[in-house]
Amino acid sequence: MKMTTQQILTETMERHPALVGCKEDILAVYETLRACFAEGHRLYLCGNGGSAADCEHIAGELLKSFKKCRPIQGEYAEALKMQGERGQVLVEQLERGLPAVSLCGHIAFSTAFQNDRDPMFVFAQQVNAWGEEGDVLLTLSTSGNSKNCLYATTVAKAKKMKVTALLGGTGGLLKEAADCSVVVPEKETFKVQELHLPVYHCLCAMLEEEFF
Repeated sequence: MKMTTQQILTETMERHPALVGCKEDILAVYETLRACFAEGHRLYLCGNGGSAADCEHIAGELLKSFKKCRPIQGEYAEALKMQGERGQVLVEQLERGLPAVSLCGHIAFSTAFQNDRDPMFVFAQQVNAWGEEGDVLLTLSTSGNSKNCLYATTVAKAKKMKVTALLGGTGGLLKEAADCSVVVPEKETFKVQELHLPVYHCLCAMLEEEFF
């Protein structure tokens, strides 16, 4: 790990002392995500309510620049330029990103699926359709017991994906099912979510520092 990447984690602990006890777990989740992206795989995210919004937030930070500039470079930039004027504009406007997909949107799919099947399995169906060995599923659950996240986790494990989680309370069933997880030291839903934000901002900043 780069020294600057380590500094991001250290600074997060300094700004949010409640998370000091989670430091090693944050590092474990980071290493899992880093390996996923380094090997050319994808990250999928799922959660409910405010955690669904957090999934969209995380994906947004990874798909584009977060703190650093990520200009298009190398052979890909040259290939775009070869496409003419539009390609040149794209080289100037696009940014490098990490492949992260929130499973909490896709309204046409989700409403069709929920009309035909039990809504409990809407995340599991998407992991079933997209997930591949080496990909990672990141679940967010303030209780650690969200059933639709647990079903998605079961599919991910069957597909030989890694499972990570941001949780609260005792960590619940998702802590037992995940390969690694961060259980923040709060129980009330909004308080858990307040601590999830600095955790995933830290993860996004560390990943950006490492890859860009």
